[in-house]
Amino acid sequence: MLNWFRRQKYTDPAVVDTNQLSKDLLASLMVMAWFVEAKDPYTGGHLWRVSRYANLLARAGSLPEADVARITLGGFLHDLGKVAVPDAVLGKSGKLSDDEFAIIRMHPEAGGRLLSGHPLGHLVLPAVELHHERPDGKGYPYGLTAAMIPTDAAIVSICDAFDAMTSLRPYRQPLPLEKVLAILRQETGTQFNSFWCARFIDLAEQGAFTDILGHTDDGIPLHSCPHCGPTVVRQRHHHAGDVLACNLCHSEMRLVEQQGQLAVVATGKKASADLQQPQADKILIKSIIETSLAQIPITQLVRLSDASRV
Repeated sequence: MLNWFRRQKYTDPAVVDTNQLSKDLLASLMVMAWFVEAKDPYTGGHLWRVSRYANLLARAGSLPEADVARITLGGFLHDLGKVAVPDAVLGKSGKLSDDEFAIIRMHPEAGGRLLSGHPLGHLVLPAVELHHERPDGKGYPYGLTAAMIPTDAAIVSICDAFDAMTSLRPYRQPLPLEKVLAILRQETGTQFNSFWCARFIDLAEQGAFTDILGHTDDGIPLHSCPHCGPTVVRQRHHHAGDVLACNLCHSEMRLVEQQGQLAVVATGKKASADLQQPQADKILIKSIIETSLAQIPITQLVRLSDASRV
C-alpha cells in the first residue's frame, strides 16, 4: 500500500503535492552533495558556508528574494559533480598530478550532466556547472568571458574561493582574512566579477561573515581535534555527552560543556565504525530547503507534467 501511494503521489495530478515533491527532489540532490563533501575531511561545513556567503552577497546586490533563494541553493549544491571524482583524487592530501587535476576540473560538467534529467536542475545548473568560469576567459569548463557568466555562477565563484582560502587545507593553515581580501582585490575583474567582488569585500570588511567563518551551521563552530585541528563536525541534534569522530584521524571525541559552550575532548579511543560513517545533516538540509522554497514561485519549481516523469 505504501509503495502504491508513493507512485500515486508522484504520478497522479489529482493527488500530487507539488511543494512536497519539490522538497523531496531537492533533498535528494542536497544529501548527495553532502556526502560528496563528507569524503574530504578538510572541508567540513564548506557547502553550508558557501551557501550562506552566497545568500548574503545576493542580498547585498539587491536581487529579488526568489533569486536569493535560488542562489542559496546553488551555493550548497555547487560541488555536486565531485560525486564523479574518484575518492583517491578527491581525498589526496598531497599535490595533485596534472592528470589528477584534469579529473578534478571535470566536476562542473559532471554536475551539469547529473542535473540534466532532474526536474529542478534548472534552478541550480548555472551555479553547479559554471562556478569555475572567470571573467578573463581562463576558467573552465567552457572558457566563458564576463558577459557570458550568469549572476548565480559569478556569486558562487567568489564565495567558493573565499571559503577555500579561509579554511584549513592539508598543505596550509587558513589564510588570514586581510590576506584573502587582498587576493580578491587583486583578482577583481580577472578571476572574479568586479561588481560582485566589490560587494563581497565590503561585506567582509563590515564583519558580515564573522558568524560564518569556521562554522558548519548557525552558531556551531568546527571543533578542533588535538591531533589534526578544526576537523570535527557537530550537528544541531548533538548534545553534551555525545561522541563524535575526527574526520581525519578518526579519533573518538566526546562533547562536553565548558563555560556554557560545547567543546570536544579526545577520549583516547579510536572512533567506532559507525561514528566514522558520514551521517547527512538532515535537519540542516531541511531548513535550507524549506526557507528557500518559501521564496521561489511555484511556477519556477516543477510543473505537473514534469512530476509525471519522476
